[in-house]
Amino acid sequence: STKQLPIVKEDGKISFKFVQLNDVYEIAPLSGGKYGGMARVAHVVDSIKSVEPNTYLFMAGDFLNPSLLGTLKVNDERVGGRQMIEVMNAMDFELVTFGNHEFDLKEADLQKRLDESNFYWTTANVFQNNEDGPRSFFFRRDNDTIYVPETYTISMTDADSTQIDVGLFSVTLPSNPQDYVHYADMYLEANSAYTSLQMQRADVIIGLTHLKVEQDRELARLYPNISLIMGGHEHNNMLIPTDNAVIAKADANAKSIYIHTITYDTKTKQVEIDSHLMPIDESTPSKPEVKVIVDKWNAVLEAKIKEVIADPYEVIYEATTPLDGTDSASRGIQTNLGEVITEAMSKSFATEVDGALVNGGSIRLDDMLAGEVTSIDIFRVLPFGGGVLKVDLKGDLLKKVLEFGESKRGTGAYLQRHGFSRNTLSLIHI
Repeated sequence: STKQLPIVKEDGKISFKFVQLNDVYEIAPLSGGKYGGMARVAHVVDSIKSVEPNTYLFMAGDFLNPSLLGTLKVNDERVGGRQMIEVMNAMDFELVTFGNHEFDLKEADLQKRLDESNFYWTTANVFQNNEDGPRSFFFRRDNDTIYVPETYTISMTDADSTQIDVGLFSVTLPSNPQDYVHYADMYLEANSAYTSLQMQRADVIIGLTHLKVEQDRELARLYPNISLIMGGHEHNNMLIPTDNAVIAKADANAKSIYIHTITYDTKTKQVEIDSHLMPIDESTPSKPEVKVIVDKWNAVLEAKIKEVIADPYEVIYEATTPLDGTDSASRGIQTNLGEVITEAMSKSFATEVDGALVNGGSIRLDDMLAGEVTSIDIFRVLPFGGGVLKVDLKGDLLKKVLEFGESKRGTGAYLQRHGFSRNTLSLIHI
C-alpha cells in the first residue's frame, strides 16, 4: 500500500525574504579582514535559502566602479568591474539596477559587463543614447538580445500553494552625465513603471532605487502602494518608515546587508515587513566557491601592484591616531586623512602653493586606517587615479569654490582641504 501525504490547506498567506546590498566596490573583506566580503554574504544568503526557499538577492546600484581592481589592466584590457560580475554570478543574484558609478565605465566596457551577467537588470529611467535617439540598454544571453525592462516581476509559491506576484521597478539619479547615457525624468518614469505594475495586478510593489534619500521619500509619497524601497547611493545604513513604505539602505562595501522578511495576506491584501540589518564581519563564514573567485582576483591585484611597488604590504606609516577614510566623514567634515592627502598634493610641486583641495568623494576606502598602513592601503584610498593640477585663482573665485564645497556637505563634492579653513572665507580680499 502507498502512504498518502496529508494535504496542506492553502492559507492565503505567504512569506519570503529579500536580501539587499548596495554600493559595493570591494569583493574582499576590508580593514584586514574585519568587515565585509562577498564570500561571507554568499554564505549568509545560502543559509537563509536553506530555511526559506523564496529568498532573493538584490543590488541597489554602484558595484562596477570604482575599485582598485577595476583600474588594473589584465591582458591589455581594463578589468572595469569584471571581478564583481564574476563574483555576483556565483552568488546567484536575482536583480540589480544601475547606480551612477556604473556609468564611469566606457560604453563598450559596460556592454561587456551587461553581457557577462547571469542576473537580470532593470531601470525605468536610464537609457542608452544612439543615432536614432534613446533606447533601452540590453544584454546578450544564449544568442538572444534582452532589453533591460522598466519593471521586473517575481512569481512565487509557498509550501501550501499560496501564489503571489511581486513587482519591482527602479530609477537612478542623474548625477553622472555621459554622452552615451540618457536620463529620463525619474518621477515621470517611476509613475509609468508603477502604473504598469498596477495594471499587471502585482500583489506587492517594491522599489529598487539608486537615489538620494530625499528622493526616495518623495517616491514613497507619490506612489502609496509601494511597500518597500531598497535603495542605494548613501553609504551608511538607514531604515526610514514613511506613511506607506519603508526605505532601507545598507552600509557600503557589504559591511552590512538588509534582510527583509515580507509577509503578504492574499485575503486582506496587507503587507508586513520586518527588516533586519545584519553585520558582515570576521565572525561570518565564507562560501568556499565564492571565496575561490575572490582569492583569484586578489592574486591578480597583488601581482599588478608588485609591478609598481616591490612589496605592496610594506608598512609605510604608523597611524597611532586612526586616519578617517569613512564615506560619511569624507563627504561631510574635514578629516585627518583628507588633510594628509591634500598636504601631499600641495607638496607635489617644486614651487610652493598656498593650499590644496580634493573632492571628498574621491576617497573611496570607506574605512579607518589604523596602526600599520601599507602601500596597498594607499592605492585603495584613491582608486580613481588622475593627476594633480596646479592653478592660479583670484580671491573671488577661490571664495566661490570654498563656499561651494561647504554647501555640498554630505555629498561627494564636499572639499577636503589643506591650507584653507572656514576662516579663510572671511580673510579673502576680493
